[in-house]
Amino acid sequence: MKEKILHTATELFLNYGFKSITMDEIAEKLSISKKTIYTHYKNKTELVEVSVFMIFEQISSGIDTICALKKNPIEELFDIKEFVMENLKGERSSPHFQLKKHYPSLFYTLQKKQFEVMEGCVKENLIRGVETGYFRKEIDVDFISRIYFSGVTSIKDIETFPMGEKNMKILMTSYLNYHIRAISTSKGIEKLITILSKNR
Repeated sequence: MKEKILHTATELFLNYGFKSITMDEIAEKLSISKKTIYTHYKNKTELVEVSVFMIFEQISSGIDTICALKKNPIEELFDIKEFVMENLKGERSSPHFQLKKHYPSLFYTLQKKQFEVMEGCVKENLIRGVETGYFRKEIDVDFISRIYFSGVTSIKDIETFPMGEKNMKILMTSYLNYHIRAISTSKGIEKLITILSKNR
């Protein structure tokens, strides 16, 4: 039952938001009493925390699997984007924003762990891109890996990028287009154009 509660709560959190969903709604969805939930999770904050790190582990594992394939570095970035969007339900409920606003301590702990995981993958992607001639040789790998993480995080801020104007998938594609064009050789630009034309 504990796992069932967690997976149901996670699904609801991703679809409607961490703040929006109540323990009563989780109980109703499962056709159980709220008391049953509290026998496994002492409060909503604990349930949100366990849910957040379960999502984090799933996404981190998936990204590691994609990176292990050693594909074309530009294709790899788009594959990661698609995987993340699929697992976060397109972030239509702005879980990033709600987590930052209502669970700030958890948000910053998660962000630190995300950077630790993403940094290695992004650096390896950049180095492979240089070695294969898709990215320019003179790029500063450490600087760009940090800028990339900062950008990916920033576009999830719905105050800067209102969700009503563009959905997260479009924003992520626009950001990847921006990122790749900034560091690519002519060979890389050609590959980018090919991928974008297929995704239209």
